[in-house]
Amino acid sequence: MSDMSLRDAMPVQVDGTKSTSFAPSGEEESACSAQAVNRTPEQVENARRRMDRMLAQQRQFVSDASHELLTPIAGLRTQLEEAQLHPDTTDLDDLLSCALRDVDRLQAIVSDLLALARVGMHMPDELVRVDLSELVEAEISRRADVLPALVRLAPGVTVDVVDHEIQRLVANLLDNAQRHGKHVLHVEVRRNGDYAELVVADDGNGIAVADRERVFERFMRLDTARSRCRGGTGLGLAIVRDAAEAHGGTVEVGESSWGGARFVVRLPLADSPSSP
Repeated sequence: MSDMSLRDAMPVQVDGTKSTSFAPSGEEESACSAQAVNRTPEQVENARRRMDRMLAQQRQFVSDASHELLTPIAGLRTQLEEAQLHPDTTDLDDLLSCALRDVDRLQAIVSDLLALARVGMHMPDELVRVDLSELVEAEISRRADVLPALVRLAPGVTVDVVDHEIQRLVANLLDNAQRHGKHVLHVEVRRNGDYAELVVADDGNGIAVADRERVFERFMRLDTARSRCRGGTGLGLAIVRDAAEAHGGTVEVGESSWGGARFVVRLPLADSPSSP
């Protein structure tokens, strides 16, 4: 064996103790370097593909948002132009009512877009400890909903959250249930291991299994029951998902005992290992 081969095969000395492992030979180092170089183009390509997907999603979102905003703007412009052309035959009260409906819709879309953009942008010192049951009870009490809610709220279910984001999450789930329910809602707050669970269920037509992930996409409307005329912006459930995930939680949808939709939001309990 040559001096170089013997040297390559000698055990490595660490703190005066012989190690059972061997230092890599020059050939092994070259092989490792070659593998690293070969991996680099693949990593670059994967990163490029991820970036392309992100850019495509952003472009689609901008396109969808523009379309949603242009629809009420076009309606408002048409009404005003008609009134300008035919002032003598224009019913002012009717014109103002229609114009205000379009303005309300524009305001709702912009408000949801801003909420979506701000979710998860909070600083750690913005987190406050709240009792989730008390928060839900307060939200229900301030509403004037058509459908009654059967409520079961466990006391002392505390979470560390950005207060206004979780209030918006609760309000959006209740809005969705009120929009699609028929007679009654079920709202529950409970503990489940290290997590607080918020359950909102309705007795509507439900959501097909194939659509239970798509329903959280931005501007997603699955059917005529989720159309613009029913008042939704198509962003409510996207805000729910983003707010839950920003707080280290999850949201999923299944079937309620009445056959409608059943949403379950899980948030880490205060002081749990998963708490933000």
